[in-house]
Amino acid sequence: MKIELGFGKGKMALDIPDMHEVNVLAPNEIETQLTGSEEVLRAIRNPIASPRLKDIVKKGEKVVIITSDVTRPMPSKVVVPLVIEELAIAGIAKGDITVVFALGAHRAHTEEEMRYLVGSEVLETVRCIDATQEDCVHLGVSQAGTPVDVFDEVVHADRRVCLGNVEFHYFAGYSGGAKAIMPGVSTRDAIQANHSMMVNPKACTGVLKGNPVREDIEDVVRFVHIDFIVNVVLDESKNIVNAVAGHYIKAHRQACAYLDKMYKVRIKRRADVVVVSAGGYPKDINLYQAQKALDNAKHAVKKGGSIILVASCKEGLGEHTFERWMTQSSCPGFMVDEIQRNFELGGHKAAAIAMVLQNANIYLVSDMEEEFVKSIFLEPFKDVQGALNALDNGQPQTIVVMPYGGSTLPVVFKGNGD
Repeated sequence: MKIELGFGKGKMALDIPDMHEVNVLAPNEIETQLTGSEEVLRAIRNPIASPRLKDIVKKGEKVVIITSDVTRPMPSKVVVPLVIEELAIAGIAKGDITVVFALGAHRAHTEEEMRYLVGSEVLETVRCIDATQEDCVHLGVSQAGTPVDVFDEVVHADRRVCLGNVEFHYFAGYSGGAKAIMPGVSTRDAIQANHSMMVNPKACTGVLKGNPVREDIEDVVRFVHIDFIVNVVLDESKNIVNAVAGHYIKAHRQACAYLDKMYKVRIKRRADVVVVSAGGYPKDINLYQAQKALDNAKHAVKKGGSIILVASCKEGLGEHTFERWMTQSSCPGFMVDEIQRNFELGGHKAAAIAMVLQNANIYLVSDMEEEFVKSIFLEPFKDVQGALNALDNGQPQTIVVMPYGGSTLPVVFKGNGD
């Protein structure tokens, strides 16, 4: 069987011998009526549990549109202009609009990256800025004790429109919705307090009800109101196949339900080997981002099995605290124990990788130096074929391939698997 996997901005080929039992996890087929900008327009014109945006805003009001940073596959270039058009119907001038890139704890953008995200016309006619950690306003404390510290441009705007793509998130349940505010435009301390709840068993992929991280995210909206959201679901080629607009919870939940139908893929049992691609750029821009695909893959591998993570990681590890944990920890077990004793944002992703290492071997196919990869407890390879060949013991094996690992969530049939 020959398969192509996303790797950076290109592809990497894999040829699996016929003796192995192979299961390629593709998204479930769902009939779509509209796609792309047409689907986004349909959603904006038919909001869920909300008036249309043009009927919410008033001429002269200052409006912020909060959208994702370059580490996310959110198609802002498609969605942002359509939101601006809707605002124009209400008489909102472009001079009263600010596009805010939700960095969370990520690095700032270059001008070229901003242009890539929203397009030249928006960048040159509308004010576009990064949220910054230094310019935040303290608004209070959430019910869970999280400080509500939000970027001042967002706080002081008359109206807030939040954009995002909805996919599985390994401890917030799903991305999208109010995540544009928390962690999107919040301080590192606030994000750390929220993310510290990831150690709760209910804080896991695909779970909303009772998930303390998601509940805390949405509690923040009591302090800084979201007037309207536009969220999208993407197919494996990053095309928009579903869009929702309107209420920050009710619209978001409909997108989550659509995502479940499309990307929760059932498997009969866990496999000896899981080959997972983060999906290419930007999802594999660094290991900090590619970790999400690894976390989805853990649901498909047997205890003691192997995961081959295919991720370019052109920018290396991607976050300084994450890098410190990965490079200065004595062993994976130390990271698992330390995150319980001393939660630290950035360290949480290192601990998540360490938890996977407790149950499976991880082989990393990347652009990083081999000795460096070994130093962070992973087995390095430059190509996926070489990694798979290294695991060939001459016996038939069960192999699961996840070409869209950042999006696909394997679910074992009830009563089967281990």
